[in-house]
Amino acid sequence: MLSDWTLWLEWFIKSLVIIFMLLGGFAYLTWYERRALARIQTRVGPNRAGPFGLLQPIADAIKLIFKEEFVPAKADKFLFFWAPVITMVPSIILAAISPFGPRNVPLFGREVSLALADINVGVLYLMSIASIAVYGIVLAGWSSNNKYAMLGGLRSSAQMISYELSLGLMFVTTIILADSMSLYEIVDRQANMWFAVIQPVGAVVFLIVTLAEINRAPFDMPEAEQELTAGYHSEYSGMKFALFFMAEYQKMIVISLMAATLFFGGYREFWFLRDTILSVDRLWWLGPIYLFIKVVVLLFWMIWIRATWPRLRYDRLMSFGWKILLPLSLAIAFITAAGVLLAEELNNPLWIWSIPVVSVLVGTFTVAMIYRELRRRAYERA
Repeated sequence: MLSDWTLWLEWFIKSLVIIFMLLGGFAYLTWYERRALARIQTRVGPNRAGPFGLLQPIADAIKLIFKEEFVPAKADKFLFFWAPVITMVPSIILAAISPFGPRNVPLFGREVSLALADINVGVLYLMSIASIAVYGIVLAGWSSNNKYAMLGGLRSSAQMISYELSLGLMFVTTIILADSMSLYEIVDRQANMWFAVIQPVGAVVFLIVTLAEINRAPFDMPEAEQELTAGYHSEYSGMKFALFFMAEYQKMIVISLMAATLFFGGYREFWFLRDTILSVDRLWWLGPIYLFIKVVVLLFWMIWIRATWPRLRYDRLMSFGWKILLPLSLAIAFITAAGVLLAEELNNPLWIWSIPVVSVLVGTFTVAMIYRELRRRAYERA
């Protein structure tokens, strides 16, 4: 099999497609975010470079390429150079196992899988690669020989540890529902119903935790400019500075791909369109289109959160992760496992619908307790 040169060519072409898709997605996600934020805040947004400002990302790239770069005199020059690269690489290789369409698509006289790699432990791959992205941020803060940058790197590592546990439990929840770690099988199990419908609270927790994982507002404490003068990338400029933001925006795209795959049916159609002409089983090229629509909607949700919620205070951010999200994630995993087990043991699939009911009750109770605590603190201050 490995001696087949057409297989190597297929891998090479799919790798190039994914890389250029992420690079182009990063460039125009910045435009998308600026236009969306402008609409939400009643502003105009980029509208000078090209029609509707579509050439603004190219103008920004040219500016950063020719911008002078500075390296602090007492910085660790080797790590200072490689930290942005270490931060960016995981954001690219995470997309290697994302299924963009069906497994066996007839193209060029052979069956082609619309994923670079189809591995049977895809969820473990996602968990392991997602957790190493923080190394680049920590090394950037440490190598700069700047106290503000160092504090930003340490905050990032502490934040990652806090929210990685809840993220892992959400992965466990999807594994329980799908009875598999393969992303293709997880998508196929959602042909009749999305996991976001069966476990809505789990989907919401996953989306919240991934915001903290990629340091997006309101969880952007590692780069809190009011406290850390931009945090871990304070000493970076030019293309090195651009690489950090390239990593962040590429991770936004990849996280949206992961969320769409794990909870929103991936490349599959809405479940009520399964037996119609708009089914992916009949028209395979609809798969990437469905996935693109879901990713765009999830990206808008991230942008909307940034425009709406203020940044959390650092101690509250950590308390939210350890005291609220972690116990709630444990409860969600337990409820999901119990519902699936009861459905199998009693041979009654209706028990599956106990999962969303009990999960919503637990989620409502959690929100009520948070509200009660915030009201109590408000009364104490008064």
